[in-house]
Amino acid sequence: MKLPFKYRRVPYAEIRAFSVHILTASGSFMAFLALVAAAEERFVDMWWWLAVAMLIDGIDGPIARKLNVKEVLPNWSGTMLDNVIDYVTYVLIPAFALYQSGMIGEPLSFVAAGLIVVSSAIYYADMGMKTDENFFSGFPVVWNMLVFTLFVTNPSEIVAFLIVLAAVFMTFLPINFLHPVRVVRLRPVNLTVFAVWSVLSGYALLLHFQSPDWLMWAVMLTGAYLFVIGGIMQLFPGLGRR
Repeated sequence: MKLPFKYRRVPYAEIRAFSVHILTASGSFMAFLALVAAAEERFVDMWWWLAVAMLIDGIDGPIARKLNVKEVLPNWSGTMLDNVIDYVTYVLIPAFALYQSGMIGEPLSFVAAGLIVVSSAIYYADMGMKTDENFFSGFPVVWNMLVFTLFVTNPSEIVAFLIVLAAVFMTFLPINFLHPVRVVRLRPVNLTVFAVWSVLSGYALLLHFQSPDWLMWAVMLTGAYLFVIGGIMQLFPGLGRR
C-alpha cells in the first residue's frame, strides 16, 4: 500500500541528536516550575527546580558534542536554545527571587533585580564572552549561584546590595571567571570544589536555610574559590599547566 505523502525515513543519528535538544529544552519546564514556586514564595522548592535545570545544563553540552549534534542537525542551534534557557534560569528567576524575598529591602531589591537583568542581557550579546581557554571574560552572570549564596548566608541589606553591585560591575571587566567543566587547567581541583559546593548547597536546602555557622562558612569559602580562581589563573598563566 502506497502512502499518500512522501515518506522519508529519519536516520537514527538525527533522532539521537534531536533528543539532546529536547533534553536542553526540558530546562525551560524546570524554569517554569521554579518561577511558580518563587511567585508563591516557596523558595526552597524554587532552588531545587533550578538545581535540576543546572544539572541539565551541565550534561547536555558533553552529550551534544559526543553525538556531533551541530553537524547532524546544522539548522537547529543548540547554542541559541541553551542561551535562552540559561538567561531565564541563571538570571531572570534568581533576580525575581531576590526581589520577591525582599532580602535587600525596598527599594534596593527592585534596583538590584533591575541591574541584574539588564546587565546580564547585555552580557549575553557579547560574542567574546569566552576566552581561548574557555574561561568567561567578565562575571558570567551566574546569578543563581550568587543569589543562592545570599539566601544561605543571609547578610545585611547593605552588604548584599554591595555584593550585587560588585558582580554587575565585574560583568564588564576583562577578568577571567572559571567554567568548572571546560577549563582544562586545575580541572580536577575545580570540579572537586564545585562538587563540594553543590553538596553543601543541597544540605542547606534540606535545612530550609536554617544553616549552622560552619555550613554558611563552607558555602562561602567554596563559592569564593570558584569566584576568584579564574582571575588568579589569569594573573599566573603557568598555574595548573603541565
